[in-house]
Amino acid sequence: MDFSATDQKGTNSGFSLGQLDLHLASALSRKISYFGEITFNASPTGYGVEVERSIIKYDYNDYFKLSFGRFHTPIGYWNTAYHHGAWLQTTITRPEIVRIGGTFIPVHFVGFLAEGNIPSGGAGLSYSFGVGNGRGTIISRPGDAGDNNDNRAWVANIYSRPQRFYGLQLGASAYRDKITLPGGRDFRELITSAHVVWTKENPEFLAEFANVSHRGVLTNITTNSQGFYVQFAYRLPWFERTLKPYYRYEYIHTPLSEQVFTNQDVVGSIVGARYDISSYAAFKAEYRYTKHQILEPYVNGAFFQTAFTF
Repeated sequence: MDFSATDQKGTNSGFSLGQLDLHLASALSRKISYFGEITFNASPTGYGVEVERSIIKYDYNDYFKLSFGRFHTPIGYWNTAYHHGAWLQTTITRPEIVRIGGTFIPVHFVGFLAEGNIPSGGAGLSYSFGVGNGRGTIISRPGDAGDNNDNRAWVANIYSRPQRFYGLQLGASAYRDKITLPGGRDFRELITSAHVVWTKENPEFLAEFANVSHRGVLTNITTNSQGFYVQFAYRLPWFERTLKPYYRYEYIHTPLSEQVFTNQDVVGSIVGARYDISSYAAFKAEYRYTKHQILEPYVNGAFFQTAFTF
């Protein structure tokens, strides 16, 4: 359950019902398993049901696992570390570059994914590589029912979790696709991303950067859009370690010549705190100071959320 209030003209304060997120898991054999994630989403006209993830996995060993289905695209860190349940993440919302329903990166991916560990001693290297359908005609959605062109997308991700520094992860990702927009306009898309995270809660540090390059197939004009966020949190030792203040700064810039994205610019800060009511429920409160266009004024907002798991 969320409550929001801002000084942005044309918006109303009030309550809203967040996602009800259900997970399904089943071991089909010793090495084959299934995982599904289904969300129920409130809208002005009723409720929408979405199959967020549907994955069948063959777990050969620690070095090779092969999956087929609908995934969260392994670009960067946040998109595969924190899924749809708001309970999982420290903050109320995701960063804009990985926002569910956003367009900066393809949040979902339909195809196959190979992943596993790389023998590397204390470096703790792991990889993932996938091939599948790219963005749909509506670029915020994947090609669930089939790709809209005859070009497959691919994604590759490599990261390190050094044994000497527990909680540290460093990684890089690349994603390549051909986008076909309504009207038949084609663009080559290349997304490169890097991240550094420290997942201990004293402190918690997350930083992620992504560059999205689009090249027109007919015009050969290339544009580059950049986005990043930096988030810091610290679980306080008092109050039985139930209080966790945090801060996040995020930024997205798209050039005026960009032909695929529209209205992507974001700059702003979030200051908030998470209070764990119990082991299964949390209350979060945030103040946001953000703007979404260069010429628009900053918007002040107060946001509250209660999230739970069961």
